[in-house]
Amino acid sequence: MRILLYNPDNGVTRNFMPHLWMFLLQSLTPPGHEVILIDGNAQPMDEAQIAQYVRQHEIGLVGIGAMTRMIAKAYRIADAIRAVGVPVVMGGPHVTELADEALGRDGGPRHADAVALGEADDTWPVIVNDAARGELKEIYAPVDAAGKESKPSLKAYPTIPWDKIDLHQFNLLPKVVYPLLKKVGEGWGTFRIVPVESGRGCPYGCEFCTVTGFFGDSIRFRTNESVVNELLLLKARARKEKGQIAVFFIDDNFAINVKRTKSLLRDIIAAKAQVHWVAQISANLLRVEELCDLIAASGGKWVFIGMESIDPTNLKDVNKGFNKPGEYGAVLERLAKRNVYAITSFIFGMDNDTTGVAERTLEQVRTWPPGLPIFGLLTPLPATPLYKRLEAAGRLTRRKHWQEFIPFAMAHTPLKMSIEEAHAEVNYGWSHSYSAEALAQAVEALDDQPLGYRINIFLARLCFRGIYFPMLGKLAWLKVATENRRTIFKLIKEAVFGRKDRPARVAEGEELPGSEVQGEARA
Repeated sequence: MRILLYNPDNGVTRNFMPHLWMFLLQSLTPPGHEVILIDGNAQPMDEAQIAQYVRQHEIGLVGIGAMTRMIAKAYRIADAIRAVGVPVVMGGPHVTELADEALGRDGGPRHADAVALGEADDTWPVIVNDAARGELKEIYAPVDAAGKESKPSLKAYPTIPWDKIDLHQFNLLPKVVYPLLKKVGEGWGTFRIVPVESGRGCPYGCEFCTVTGFFGDSIRFRTNESVVNELLLLKARARKEKGQIAVFFIDDNFAINVKRTKSLLRDIIAAKAQVHWVAQISANLLRVEELCDLIAASGGKWVFIGMESIDPTNLKDVNKGFNKPGEYGAVLERLAKRNVYAITSFIFGMDNDTTGVAERTLEQVRTWPPGLPIFGLLTPLPATPLYKRLEAAGRLTRRKHWQEFIPFAMAHTPLKMSIEEAHAEVNYGWSHSYSAEALAQAVEALDDQPLGYRINIFLARLCFRGIYFPMLGKLAWLKVATENRRTIFKLIKEAVFGRKDRPARVAEGEELPGSEVQGEARA
């Protein structure tokens, strides 16, 4: 049987890296079946195109995984596939919580022949075998012999053949930047970000988050050896292709067990398995100096920190009181001293937010080392404690907001400002963080660093700008390049002619860690 695993885009924005679930399920597929992978972010298709593809390639089963922001597009794609007579299995966090919606049991149209609830590591082989026999069931749930929900162990983790998978579609860098990059380092034919997981689960239970509900509050880890071997495989591929590969550890909190994380990072260093990597780590876990040392020494370059708010009241309201805004600056300085920088995420529209929250936040951000600030709106995802609280209070304005995805749009009424004011705050945050002036200031803030660091922050900011201001197509990129021409010219000039002087940041004779070209931006 020929199987298609399809990850949809949402028809509005684009993801910067492929989703791990496709590669994982491909590795878990029983022998004797051919598996094709299509990521809609890299290969956009409309309903007619996907239906034609399924017919022409004689697909016998389609698996679709989607989070809430992609579910509307996922349903449309599923409908088109089922219309040509091919069965569809759907899975992921949204379908797990709203299985009746996918199966048409809630009074709406049916979109899937079957749904896989929760983590599908153990159920996927069963689904494939049932489909091959023409005996698909409606619901596949990961339960033990007693009917109790079970979570797969990650100790016997499957080997994903990264050395053989076609990753051409995931090259992130526009061709126009190749000449500049070749001036500052070899091996820049490609740059890809690859998802890797070292563990699953999160005990924190933030009110707005789906992670604890889906993966559970107990943490499960892969063996250090398994993770190290995967990094070595990716590193060898990059070297063979004379390109760049960075890893995004998609663990919901990479350092949730600091002792284990330090052990893993030591093993990565010992095996010389360092690749440039990004991970999500809570600010409260970055107080440990040794952990920060190991992050830098093992290849860590960017850390995603869900700061959410600079207001302790807001943090307490959403069950994230372990974040301490007074510590944010010290945490970022601690990382920056090791040439590790942060993607800092903020949420506006929280219950204690008032107009001007964006500028108040940026006043703090401007005092920190340069990084990648991103801004979103508090979003009630289905089945989360936040959704249930707002629904009970009658504050939801779009109860099924996922059925018509609108980026950066509120689905409930904030307490202390209007929906329109909340939207304006997000716009303010993005506009003032990603203007040509802001990009120039970020580059200037690293004036005491080698050229590679400044190119890194500049390219990263350019790409992150596209999260809010779409930059799809050559004309959009040309416009942005024109707006930032002064900074681009300055970087090119230094790349070509060198630099006569550079402000000292470290003591004479002290080696800058990772002073080689840093091109490992998250996007």
